[in-house]
Amino acid sequence: MNYELFIAKRIIASKQYKSSISAPIIKIAIIAISLGIIVMMIAIATGFGLQQKIREKISGFNGHIQITNFDNNNSEITVSPITKNQDFYPKFDNIKGINNIQIFATKGGIIRTPTDFEGIIFKGVGSDYNWSFFKEYLVEGDIPNYKEEISNDVLISKEISNRLNINLGDSFNILFVKDPPTKAPWLRVVKAVGIYSTGFQEFDENFVIADIRHIQKMNKWSDNEVGGFEVLINDFNEINVKSSEVYSETASTLNSQSIIEKYPGIFEWISLFDNNIYLIIVIMILVAGINMITALLVLILERTQMIGILKALGSANVSIRKIFLYNAAYLVLKGLFWGNIIGLSILFIQKYFGLITLNPETYYVNEAPVYIDFGYIVLLNIGTLLLCLLMLIIPTVIISKINPSSSIKFE
Repeated sequence: MNYELFIAKRIIASKQYKSSISAPIIKIAIIAISLGIIVMMIAIATGFGLQQKIREKISGFNGHIQITNFDNNNSEITVSPITKNQDFYPKFDNIKGINNIQIFATKGGIIRTPTDFEGIIFKGVGSDYNWSFFKEYLVEGDIPNYKEEISNDVLISKEISNRLNINLGDSFNILFVKDPPTKAPWLRVVKAVGIYSTGFQEFDENFVIADIRHIQKMNKWSDNEVGGFEVLINDFNEINVKSSEVYSETASTLNSQSIIEKYPGIFEWISLFDNNIYLIIVIMILVAGINMITALLVLILERTQMIGILKALGSANVSIRKIFLYNAAYLVLKGLFWGNIIGLSILFIQKYFGLITLNPETYYVNEAPVYIDFGYIVLLNIGTLLLCLLMLIIPTVIISKINPSSSIKFE
């Protein structure tokens, strides 16, 4: 029989324990544990969620890796075409973890309405395009179909729709400058069959998604010439490795670039979230640990007579320390239990109802995104429990200093 655990249970269940001087201090310690785990869960869920959403939106407009002609010089506008007849298209035979390879081309244009005009990036895509990203953020209409003959249907953003007063089903003009620019511009009449809103204003206010055959025709390219290829990978954590593998598998005349290399400023900014998360975790565990140390010290001083009696009966210091550590573990687990209930409730409410909104101009999202993974929640709970118990070993050292003869008389 584990008599240390038995005595710890009796202490916890006793009425005296619940009405003692240490009771309010113990409650404060439990609340501190609960608040600590709530804050840590929210910090991790929102921090990782924001990173994931921003990565998802950038890759939705650009793919994870882009393969283009070196002459394009990292420009958003396609300058020189490349042929579709590549060894890696439509599939990389020597690289695993590739989800899709899709063609694209871009061209600068100006949307002209009877009252307004605005510059845009006309992005052409083909029948191999993965529409899953835009399906998620589609607010009106449908995804265009570019599988058969050339289509005038386009996908525009809610931002462009509101600013230029273009509604679902409306036809409008887009002008494209010819080369040389002295010639009359190209005019394309297109129809808005779908409206999307990602909340990433840097892209929403610029991109119109259209049939790539319009760009091929205006640029006088053949059917086999495209602006480049977008490579989608299965695991974003492997993007640097896959980017190097893709680069080694492409011809010397081509350039491959990951979105991390293309938008270094954004990715450096979101990487700072990790430092904030680690700092919050350290502070919360320290606060919770200090509160538990205080509660345990009060509990030990309150049970001085009991400690003296147990020593007089032959109990070793280690056994008595175990009793109080079992007691402390119960308090920590109780705090973790309520903290997880409240924390998960807050996270699920935010996930499904989006009560907390953010400024998309600053954070690139309309509402605070939440990433819930029970793996990190379990690790967070286990880590908090172990670190708190390690911190609580220190105050139990006072037990070895207690003298049985004087402690029995202690009041």
